[in-house]
Amino acid sequence: MSAILVPIIVIGGLGLVLGGLLGLANLYLKVEVDPRIEKLIAMLPGYNCGSCGFPGCSGLAEDIIENGGTVNSCKPCSADAKAKINEFLKENKG
Repeated sequence: MSAILVPIIVIGGLGLVLGGLLGLANLYLKVEVDPRIEKLIAMLPGYNCGSCGFPGCSGLAEDIIENGGTVNSCKPCSADAKAKINEFLKENKG
């Protein structure tokens, strides 16, 4: 019985210790993200097609917010969505 119990206790304890370390790392190693980027990603179509020249919608959103790019490079985005995004950008200039 002890031949099975010892490995279970060791692996369980190791899981608890490593899980605790991951929890601490999550608290202290957070990456702050501009909330405008998150909102803009939600407004984009979400196809992640790369037709804009970026690897996905998040790359385009970062370029728009941080570098002053335009939403016009997003080809699948409808005209209504582009108008809403441009309005959002006007209201939330940083």
